[in-house]
Amino acid sequence: MFHVFQYQPLRLITQNNLSSICLKLMLSRPVAFAQIMKSWFSSHSLLGKKNIILMGPPGAGKTTTGRIVGQKLDCPVIDIDDDVLETTWNMSVSEKLQDVGYEEFLEEEGKALLKFSASGSVISLSGSNPMHAAGMQHIKKNGIVVYLDVPTTVIMSRLKSKQMDRIVGLSPGISLKDVLQFRKQFYKRWFDIRVICGGDVAAEVVAEKVLDAVKRYQDSELETFISTRSSRTGRSAEEDSNKLYFSDVIIQGLALDGGLFVPERGLPKFTVEEWRGLIEATYVERAQVILERCIHPADIPASKLAEIIETAYGENFSCSKVAPVRHLAGNQFLLELFHGPTASFKDFALQLVPHLFAYCIPRSCNYLILVATSGDTGSAVLDGFSRLHDTDKQRIALVNFFPEDGVSPIQKSQMIGCQKENAWSVGVKSDFDFCQTAIKQIFTNSDFTGFLTVEYGTALSAANSINWARLLPQIVYHASAYLDLVHQGIISFGSPVDICIPTGNFGNMLAAFYAKMMGIPIRKCICASNENNVLTEFIRTGVYDLRGRKLISSFSPAVDILKSSNLERYLHLIANKDGQLVTQLFNQLENQGHFQLQKDLLGKLQQDLVAGWCSDEDCLAAIHSVYSTTGYILDTHTAVAKVVADRLQDRTCPIIISSTAHYSKFAPAILRALRIAEINQNPLSQLHLLSSYSALPPIHWGLLETLKKTGNGDHQVCAADVSVLMSHIETLIQNHFM
Repeated sequence: MFHVFQYQPLRLITQNNLSSICLKLMLSRPVAFAQIMKSWFSSHSLLGKKNIILMGPPGAGKTTTGRIVGQKLDCPVIDIDDDVLETTWNMSVSEKLQDVGYEEFLEEEGKALLKFSASGSVISLSGSNPMHAAGMQHIKKNGIVVYLDVPTTVIMSRLKSKQMDRIVGLSPGISLKDVLQFRKQFYKRWFDIRVICGGDVAAEVVAEKVLDAVKRYQDSELETFISTRSSRTGRSAEEDSNKLYFSDVIIQGLALDGGLFVPERGLPKFTVEEWRGLIEATYVERAQVILERCIHPADIPASKLAEIIETAYGENFSCSKVAPVRHLAGNQFLLELFHGPTASFKDFALQLVPHLFAYCIPRSCNYLILVATSGDTGSAVLDGFSRLHDTDKQRIALVNFFPEDGVSPIQKSQMIGCQKENAWSVGVKSDFDFCQTAIKQIFTNSDFTGFLTVEYGTALSAANSINWARLLPQIVYHASAYLDLVHQGIISFGSPVDICIPTGNFGNMLAAFYAKMMGIPIRKCICASNENNVLTEFIRTGVYDLRGRKLISSFSPAVDILKSSNLERYLHLIANKDGQLVTQLFNQLENQGHFQLQKDLLGKLQQDLVAGWCSDEDCLAAIHSVYSTTGYILDTHTAVAKVVADRLQDRTCPIIISSTAHYSKFAPAILRALRIAEINQNPLSQLHLLSSYSALPPIHWGLLETLKKTGNGDHQVCAADVSVLMSHIETLIQNHFM
């Protein structure tokens, strides 16, 4: 009996002999019995009365995959083409299309779908079903729609080999590629889950991926977050009953224990075939696929996430490629991250995060976002939150604290010019480290935050890179840069690259490391510092030492940072999520001004990271040299990375240098590097002078427009005192929300 039970289809145990079979197996093979029953109940509980609905272009493998999924779940399988349309029409689909034409066919197909109903089944849609809105609304009510996303070139090859020339929408003057591209908008509208299917993936593998994706969709409990300072010995009963999800951590920003949020089970891993499936994709498409896997649909449904991503990276970016990769010289490539509205890499997160935040927050409370900036974050976060819908602006406001004398004149003009009715800038008579530390202290002051909630119905949140949601968009552009090199034929997938990033708060570097963990073949992550080189010394020695260190103002102010907040997330990762150790290290840093890594952790760190630093003089010399030889102007931060890359790369593989800002933002330093003797102090005049060089890239359009509007705009300035900052916060809440 065991032999029959083991190898026959699982439907045998649904018959009247269930009790007898179970009893005999349980007695003779208890372990096997437990495994089989667990598998059986898992499969049958996966569906319930819901349908799994497979959607995708013709040639995506929906029918074959559906049959395998149905067999694994021991449930009915329905192919819309074969079992519904052809049965209803008494003719083949191709004959019907030829008989009635494209538009009438879609209408007839939709009508048939409206009359169809099923439950607990696997349903394979036709390639054109999603183009009929009413039909899809009807079938989606009782199902989970799984989009089999196959690269267009693969679909075209499959259809050609099958000699399928009867495709809905295909006509003289309209190519098959055009038809497939046109249909994507409909697939994106309806799906709940996306499954990436490469060209050489077997249907059996696709079916397993479908089942895994459906399980994930139905169980958000798997994607919880913990603090970097949580104990690894297990959560308390109170912590377990208060699990945190993506929508919680984007709102809360900083953990109550002072740590930073990280996903408890880590980030998703993409297969080689999944990455290859994104080589032809646009930047927006890559972002959608990657972020769908990092944000559970229970927090933000895939269709809503797609809408947010398209809004963030659409007309707001001046380059259609969003984050293009440009060859600089030799084996060096620039990842241009300055095509957003405020001309820095911060735009990638801060055009997206405000919309994610607005979707996730409860409607019953107002929120004030606190931000500390060393320069570029300020204008980016102000611009991003000012683009929210008017109804969201009424319940979400933002205050940006920046070092009054620690940013470039153009950066300050930007932050003043980007102020809106729900977003303000406040200069602080101190440096960035004070601003960042003050915000952390305010967040962990339960008396103050509780007072704001009770008195004004307002909660605080953060939009700095300490907020987990800020990191995810940065993972996308590091992955996209690698895929672009593959698409351009510079490398084949699997070949390694090095990454060099001007590094201050460690968020951008951490995102590159996360991309590596998710399957992008990054070899070395090179951290480039300026003369504030605490991070460089730490990576080389394992000693993080702030004793006697004072912040030095440089030509690259965005990395004028001594306390790198996101380093905590990285150390938590390599320490196997040992929150007690992380707490000990950062408490020691706070109280004694230093800490030292254990030898084994330093060894792990040095396998991942290398570091170097660059003086202001070398930075300006690099700008001059690159312009003289290529006609391209680097900004001061990119120049720091270029100098360090030249020193540390071994030239055995391509190196991608993150160009984190547009040179226009640092015009005085750039003009000095270009050896201009007399520099007008007016920022607008400086940009006009730079534009006369006709260099690459051209002057940034958004920056020029902002400076034209700014003039001598007003902003508040306050002393370097946490209580003073708290007073400013309360006043702003009173003025905006009350």
